[in-house]
Amino acid sequence: MSTKALAITKAQELTAQDSVRPIIDLVLDGLTSEHSKRAYERALVDFLAWHAEQGRPPLSKALVQRYKVELQRDGLAPSTVNLRLSAIRKLAREAADNGLVDQTLANGIKAVKGVKSAGVRSGNWLTRDQAQELLNTPDVSTLKGLRDRAILAVLIGCGLRRSEAAALTFDHVAQREGRWVVIDLVGKGNRTRTVPMPSWAKAAIDEWTAAVAVVADPMDSGRIFRRIHKGGYVNGDKMSAQAVADVVREYAEVCGFENLAAHDLRRTFAKLAHKGGAGLDQIQLSLGHASIKTTERYLGTEQDLVSAPCDVLGLRLD
Repeated sequence: MSTKALAITKAQELTAQDSVRPIIDLVLDGLTSEHSKRAYERALVDFLAWHAEQGRPPLSKALVQRYKVELQRDGLAPSTVNLRLSAIRKLAREAADNGLVDQTLANGIKAVKGVKSAGVRSGNWLTRDQAQELLNTPDVSTLKGLRDRAILAVLIGCGLRRSEAAALTFDHVAQREGRWVVIDLVGKGNRTRTVPMPSWAKAAIDEWTAAVAVVADPMDSGRIFRRIHKGGYVNGDKMSAQAVADVVREYAEVCGFENLAAHDLRRTFAKLAHKGGAGLDQIQLSLGHASIKTTERYLGTEQDLVSAPCDVLGLRLD
């Protein structure tokens, strides 16, 4: 068995232990996002496995700092190290709130600093031509092609997360101030926002729904995107976020776009909108970011040597 496989087995065994599972659940119960729950669970399982390998020494600030150093030595990215430290800090905070550890000890662990990132990780996105190619790839002579094109359209045209696209309902799509928008969309952190929708994205949805009788199920408020049976007919079931991700991966492979994920289409939306002249604050509102810094990371930075900052200082030599 490989080293990685052994580590996974150890982690699974550790998670199953009665003494450990309640500790992990204590942290996860305080989270609302399913994505955060999965990420924090992995982080805590790894930390507790490492803690067990060290002989289960008393939890302390020094111990967490040593774990941080080992993560860095293993070559983990700063963002990964910081996520794991966040999970451990929350573990300490929840344990203190429930009287399981001393508050002073928890404060010490919360004081462990994260790892500074060198520069800004720009992520992955498509150019305008690549986005257009991806959008035109589905075979719209089939129901699946019409549905998949509509999914790609809302991901690229509205900057939705894959979970938001999967949960999109007919009630979400409405007209406001003479244009189509996605209203009352609840995203990450339970933040509600309204997202403008381009006419071509609405047209893609209309062509999909016109081609198939999408029955509004009162149990799920009329999901727009439904699963399609291999036989080519809609079986009425709603799609999952993973199914939306699979749609993106399928057409990315056809186009030859390596390692393109559904979230990269969200970055593509931000990048193309900014290049087209959209204001940073408006892009932030569409994406539903709590911080403008998050939006800036999506956009990345490009040095412009033609129109440089020094050209607009307004200074001269006499």
